[in-house]
Amino acid sequence: MNNYDIERYLNVRSAYGASFGPSGERLSFLMDTTGTSQVWTIDSARAWPEQRTFFEERVTFASWSPERTELIFGMDEGGNERAQLFRLDAATGKIENLTAMPEAKHRWGGWSDDGERFAFTSNRRDESVFDVYVQGRDETGDDARLVYEGDGWLSLAGWSPDDSRLLVSQAYSNFDQDLYVLDLEAEKPDLEHVTPHEGDVRYQSASWAPDGDGIYLVTDEGEADTLYLAYLDLDGGARSAPETVIDGNGWNVDGVALDDETGRFVCSRNVDGYTELTVGEFDAADPTEYETFPEPDLPGGISGGVSFDPDAERFALSTTGDTVNTNVFVIDVESGEAERWTSAPTAGIPRETFDGSDLVHVESFDGLEVPGFLTVPDNCENGNTPVIVDIHGGPESQRRPSFSSVKQYFLDRGYAYFEPNVRGSAGYGAEYAALDDVEKRMDSVADIEACVEWLADHPAIDPDRIVAKGGSYGGFMVLAAMTEYPDLWAAGIDVVGIANFVTFLENTGDWRRELREAEYGSLAEDREFLEEISPTNNVERIEAPLFVLHGENDPRVPVDEAEQIAEQAAEQGVPVRKLIFEDEGHGFSKLENRIEAYSAIADFLDEHV
Repeated sequence: MNNYDIERYLNVRSAYGASFGPSGERLSFLMDTTGTSQVWTIDSARAWPEQRTFFEERVTFASWSPERTELIFGMDEGGNERAQLFRLDAATGKIENLTAMPEAKHRWGGWSDDGERFAFTSNRRDESVFDVYVQGRDETGDDARLVYEGDGWLSLAGWSPDDSRLLVSQAYSNFDQDLYVLDLEAEKPDLEHVTPHEGDVRYQSASWAPDGDGIYLVTDEGEADTLYLAYLDLDGGARSAPETVIDGNGWNVDGVALDDETGRFVCSRNVDGYTELTVGEFDAADPTEYETFPEPDLPGGISGGVSFDPDAERFALSTTGDTVNTNVFVIDVESGEAERWTSAPTAGIPRETFDGSDLVHVESFDGLEVPGFLTVPDNCENGNTPVIVDIHGGPESQRRPSFSSVKQYFLDRGYAYFEPNVRGSAGYGAEYAALDDVEKRMDSVADIEACVEWLADHPAIDPDRIVAKGGSYGGFMVLAAMTEYPDLWAAGIDVVGIANFVTFLENTGDWRRELREAEYGSLAEDREFLEEISPTNNVERIEAPLFVLHGENDPRVPVDEAEQIAEQAAEQGVPVRKLIFEDEGHGFSKLENRIEAYSAIADFLDEHV
C-alpha cells in the first residue's frame, strides 16, 4: 500500500469530450486540471495543451464550429443544471454568453453545417417543457428564434446535411422515445412523426444519413430485447420499419457516430460492460451495407465520445479503464492506428499501483444472475478485508470498469470495492431493466442482500465490515438496504440520495417529474406504495452509522431529502453525520469540495469500520 492522501488521488486528471477544429489540425477537449472541467486545445499528439477557459464552474461540453476558429461551450452555476451557451473565439480568447437567461436550461443541438447558426432546446417559456430554438452565431439572448413549441422533454439530434431540417427526439422515459423531423423552411414549422409505435420502444443515438433521405439510429423496435443499429428510410412515403444494420447479438449497441459527408462511422457495443468498436463506411448505394476498417487497439476497455476530423480520415475519442485514467486518442480510420493525444497526469501516483477489477456474477433470491465488478487490493489479508459496496444511480444506469480515483483511494487504504449492476440496470436488455419497475422496486434491494451474502463468503472479505455507498438513486438503495437488511452493514454513505419518493417527486425539477414517474410510479396512482418503501418511513430499522452528503442547489434530488433522513435517523439514536455543500448540485464537481467530502468519508469509515 502507498497511503497517498485523497487530495493526491483526486488530482489524477481526466481528458475527454474531444472535438476537432474546422481545419482538423487542432483538437479541443475538457480537462479538470484546475479543479473543474475547462476547455483546452492541443495542436498535435502529446503537445503542450493550452487552457482556454478559466471558470470556477464546470464546463459541460465544447463543440467547434465547422467553418470558423470558434467553439460553443456549456456551463451552469453552482450545479443548478441551468446551462448557458457561450462562444469562445479561439483567435482572440474572447468569450460571449449567447443565451444569458440564467433561469432556463439550454440543451445543445449542434451547429448548422455552414456554421452560420446553431440550435438548442430550452424551457424558457415553461419550466416543465422544452421548445426548439435556432440562433445565429453572432446573435445573443432574445435574438434566438423559437421555431417549435414543445409539450415535453425535447432534445435535438442534429441538422440535416442541407441545413433545412432538424432531427428532434422526445423522451417519455429512459425506455420510450420518439423521433420527429422539423422542417425549418416551412411557413409554420411542425414536427413530422417518423417513429409511431405502441408500447415502450427506444429510439436513440440518431444521425442523418449523408443523403438526408434516411437516418441511422439505435433501437429495440420489434421483438428485440437489446438495442441494434438500424437504418430508417424517410423518403418512402408510408413509414417503413427500421432495417437492421448491426445486431448487438445479445448485447446493446450503445450508439453510432457518423460523418454525414463520407458515411464513415464508429459504432460501439456494450459487452458485459466493456466496449467493442466497429469502424466502417456505409455504402452510398445501399445504406444498410458497409465496409469495415480495423478495430483500434485501445487501453482500458471503455471508449466513447467520437469526433471525426473534417475529412473523416481520423476520429478522436476518449478511453478509460480500471487502471487507466481517461485520455483522448486519435485513430486513423483506414489503418486503425491509435495515437494518444492528451497527457492527463496521475498526480505522481505510479500507474502500476492502480488495481483492476474482476467481472463476477452473483445468484440472487430468484435465481437471477446479477453482474458486478469486484476489486480486491493487493496484499489483502484473508478474511480481514473491509469492502465498500458502491451502488450506481439511475436506476437505469450501469457500473462499468472505468477509472475512479475515489475507488483507487479506498483500495489503497485496504478496502475491497464491489460495484453491482442489480436488476433495473441498463446494459443487459429491456427485460432486465424492467425487473425493478414500480411495485418490483424492492427486488433490486434484495439483489443487494444476495451480493452481500456472496461477499461475506469470499475468502478475502471480513463479513462484519461491509459498507453501503451510493449516489442519487444509489443513495436510495443505500438507505433501503439499511432499513430492509439492517444487520448486514457496518456503515452507510448516502450521497445526494432519495429518502422519500413522495417528497422527491413533489419537489424535483418540473421538467423531470414525468420522466421520473415513468420509472418510480406516479403520485396520483402509486402514492401509498411509494410511501411504504420510502426509507424515511422505515428509519427506525437503521442500525449502522450513517453519513449523508448533498448539494444545496441540487435540482434533481432536492436537499430536503438529506435533511429528512439525517434528522430522523439521529432521532432514532443512529450515529449520523451530515455534510451539505452550498455551491454544489447533484454531485460534487469542485475539487475543494470533493477533497472535503471524501476526506470526511474516510474519517467516518476509520471511526466506524
